[in-house]
Amino acid sequence: MQRHHLALAGMLASLMIAGCSQPPPADAGSASDAPSRRFGTIDFQPCTLSTEGASANVEAQCATLQVPEDRAQPDGRRIGLRIAWLESGSSGASQPDPVFFLAGGPGQAASEVAVIVDTALRQVRKQRDVFLIDQRGTGGSNPLSCLGADGTPLQMDEDAAPSEASLRDYAQRCAASLQGRADARFYTTTEAIADLDAVRGALGVDQVNLVGGSYGTRVAQRYAGAYPQHTRSIVIDGVVPNELVVGGDFATTFEDAIALQSAQCRKDAACSKRFPTDTRAQLRSVVDTLRRAPVSVEYRDPGTNAPRQDVLTPDSVVGLAFAFSYVPQYSSLLPLVLDEAAHGRYAPLASLARGANRSMDFQINRGMQWSVICSEDAPRYHAPAEDPERLFGNDVASAFFAACPVWPHRPAPATDAVPLRSDVPALLLSGELDPVTPPRYAAQVLKGLPNGRALVARGQGHGTLTAGCMPRLLGQFIDKTDAKALDAGCLDTLSYVPAFTSFNGWEP
Repeated sequence: MQRHHLALAGMLASLMIAGCSQPPPADAGSASDAPSRRFGTIDFQPCTLSTEGASANVEAQCATLQVPEDRAQPDGRRIGLRIAWLESGSSGASQPDPVFFLAGGPGQAASEVAVIVDTALRQVRKQRDVFLIDQRGTGGSNPLSCLGADGTPLQMDEDAAPSEASLRDYAQRCAASLQGRADARFYTTTEAIADLDAVRGALGVDQVNLVGGSYGTRVAQRYAGAYPQHTRSIVIDGVVPNELVVGGDFATTFEDAIALQSAQCRKDAACSKRFPTDTRAQLRSVVDTLRRAPVSVEYRDPGTNAPRQDVLTPDSVVGLAFAFSYVPQYSSLLPLVLDEAAHGRYAPLASLARGANRSMDFQINRGMQWSVICSEDAPRYHAPAEDPERLFGNDVASAFFAACPVWPHRPAPATDAVPLRSDVPALLLSGELDPVTPPRYAAQVLKGLPNGRALVARGQGHGTLTAGCMPRLLGQFIDKTDAKALDAGCLDTLSYVPAFTSFNGWEP
């Protein structure tokens, strides 16, 4: 049977491989009249970084560093890189090698996940300064924002069924809106690592420690390969091999994650009793039912609580399952809502699917993401043979790269996709249940890192920097740069999130 997963394209383009699953970021405040602080040649001023929904803000120092948009034209347009400095808590002098945090996406701004970074690197900050640098095209670094003629955000119709043609049309209008603001060809990983080294030089430091999440792991590997003399250590969480075509392997990694989640349910007495049908089989059954006859569902809009009536499609159900699989606390709901749907009660699925689809754009700059994937991934993608047993078909990747024929880009050189071979001390982290960057990716990258070590966080999804004792291990590793000497036994306390057996939660 032919598959039609184009409705997933918008969700996948926003989810991508973002390193942190969090609510929308709030604007950072700054105190322009406060005295500035100098680090190297950069003058910083106090600012407050916050994430909407987070329990705390992060006090920081913020600055902007001007760099050429096109380094081949140094007298051409210059753009500002937004830098946030989280100062060391050391009572004495900080260590001379700070940490650069590299966000995911592509399209995520580092400063907009400061609350998470502050938690993950709390041990590191006892001795070292941490710098959050918004990658060009994101956050406060000349974002490639899609704008309408009136300057307001250019919206996609969330109620319309997307097609490759509609996605290309949106991308074309977005690219046109960048005229005079940015040349999208110069917003790739190559330019990003040159920016990082420009920041390093302006700060006046010789070496940096890189901590990257998801797509940020590609940036870290590329920087370490290009500037080995300036790279003291790397921590990469949710590892993306240089040679990977991002988006091309989602079908396999998602199926593997669902299979692992199903296996955990089978091992749990309460879950297996409540849901005798395997989670993957239940998902397949619901999708096949909706493919034969999509269902009109009445439910409450999760954002407004207003009554709605929509048609629930198989695409929206698969998209919800994929989105939930990033975070075990969310995926624990999946068996319950699928069971409800199997019994003809589709309202919970419809409500959750709408909420998930609406929230995916919160921290991903789509224009910058297209600049990266159209340059670095789309030219290398070759569709595998269709597998009718897969929940995702090849048309998911086709839709994922749909913008590329009209988005301004230059194919990246083949050397960009060469695996990293380096003696740099490296700590590679993976979530056992990660649906997009599984542990096997870290094992693949580890082959080129003789001074590296890979750790797998049991029961975790995409992003492990704040899991259990991981912040303490990060502090120890960056202090001593000896991954193999780490005592990682404390990670054994991590456990699986039980499946909800009712909407009241899981059984005690």
